[in-house]
Amino acid sequence: MKLTVLIIGCGDIGITLGRELLSEGHHVIGVRRQVEALKDTGIEPLALDLNNLEGADALPHADYVIYTVSADRFEESAYQSAYPDGLNRVLGVLEQHKTPPKRVFFVSSTSVYGQQEGEVVNEDSPTGSTSFSGKLMCDAEQALINHPIPGTVVRFSGIYGPGRDRLIHQVAEGRIAAVTPVSYSNRIHRDDCTGILAHLIRCQEKGAPLADLYLASDCEPVTLHNVMAWLAKQLKVESTETMQSPLRRRTSKRCDNSRIRETGYEFRYPTYKEGYAQVLKEGGFLTPQKA
Repeated sequence: MKLTVLIIGCGDIGITLGRELLSEGHHVIGVRRQVEALKDTGIEPLALDLNNLEGADALPHADYVIYTVSADRFEESAYQSAYPDGLNRVLGVLEQHKTPPKRVFFVSSTSVYGQQEGEVVNEDSPTGSTSFSGKLMCDAEQALINHPIPGTVVRFSGIYGPGRDRLIHQVAEGRIAAVTPVSYSNRIHRDDCTGILAHLIRCQEKGAPLADLYLASDCEPVTLHNVMAWLAKQLKVESTETMQSPLRRRTSKRCDNSRIRETGYEFRYPTYKEGYAQVLKEGGFLTPQKA
């Protein structure tokens, strides 16, 4: 059955998801302020500023809506506008439609968690973020979960993939995270972000019940030091500079992805090793072996 999917904030995640949905025969509409990036993607472009939504006609009807907006700067006002305010404006328009969407998906972040001691966290764990970004993400999550239109929050951990290679460049420069204090990190390849969203749409279409919230992270939480040490080995570089820990300790937690795996989703890149191997290869980071 051909579906119409509206992707609001159609950037890297949205375009990659859109292409996957198009390959399955669906109609995809991408909303962003500047739509040049959607040229030649097959995604129908819709130039729109979320600050100017008025009336039911402000957004087209869709079977599914993906809200994957990014704040344009790391400031509280920008996060307030992009997340709780922006999502509430979209929901206000959608509830005026004669036929609301079957489900709205909100792309959130594991920044909502505040754990610092390497605790295992899942969908039932307390959040407790002390940062404005985490608190405002939580506000947006609750706005969707409490809304009459069915909604699902998907909390992604640190996203990496093509073009998201800052850590590789740091390692290539000879930098590495300190061994202590132990700091766990969690990540997910971009293609698993889009794979999970497409999978959840397919689940609902098959009649499977969906939860209000999924934690989406790969299958191996690991310390940042170990990830960087592995990358250094692949790049054949020696670490010459230890990255200093920030004065205010960052969060340290281990994300449990059991709930999303129980839906039948199989990770394309189960751990950082498979995922970064793809990024290293596709990004041309590896030196060709001499014959």
